[in-house]
Amino acid sequence: MLAAQLADGLWPIFALAGLEQVRIDPGITRVTPLDFVSYPYSHSLAADVGWAALFGIIYGFARKDWRTAGWMAVLVLSHWVLDFVAHRPDLPLFAGGPKVGLGLWNSLPATLIVEAALFAGGAWIYLRATRARDRLGTVLIGAFIAVLVALYVAAVFGPPPPSPRAVLVAGLGGWLFVAWGYWIDRHRVPAVCV
Repeated sequence: MLAAQLADGLWPIFALAGLEQVRIDPGITRVTPLDFVSYPYSHSLAADVGWAALFGIIYGFARKDWRTAGWMAVLVLSHWVLDFVAHRPDLPLFAGGPKVGLGLWNSLPATLIVEAALFAGGAWIYLRATRARDRLGTVLIGAFIAVLVALYVAAVFGPPPPSPRAVLVAGLGGWLFVAWGYWIDRHRVPAVCV
């Protein structure tokens, strides 16, 4: 969870500190009213390569598992790749550099198909690769999936956020999902021990 969401976890921190900027602009894309004016430290390709390397190095030293550390670095960087597909051209390659994005969010049907398939596929892989150690291992993952789906539906079909600050404060709440993911993992084990 932490590796995949690192860029989105850093973004509200940097924006609340005044280093990055977002506006509310209903209609800027079909899926989200957020206009990511500037976010070179959390979402540029260059920054995310740096965050991926740093995350991988910290993981490698902490766990003494450099193979997994490499995969963690790839996972951190995968966030930028998926954002590149979804975002309009607002993702900087580097601070002050050109901005790119394929604009999947300009099509609501395409976004719903692609994002639902990715979410369902990820949930299916996790559920197949793990099994509950106890009752909480079943309840926590079920609640986690239900809450994420409800939040997604509210974000896509609900009214625009009241202010950029509200978006950023809510974004800080994303760190709770990292903790929740850790809690889930404490109650699940690999389905097959290799």
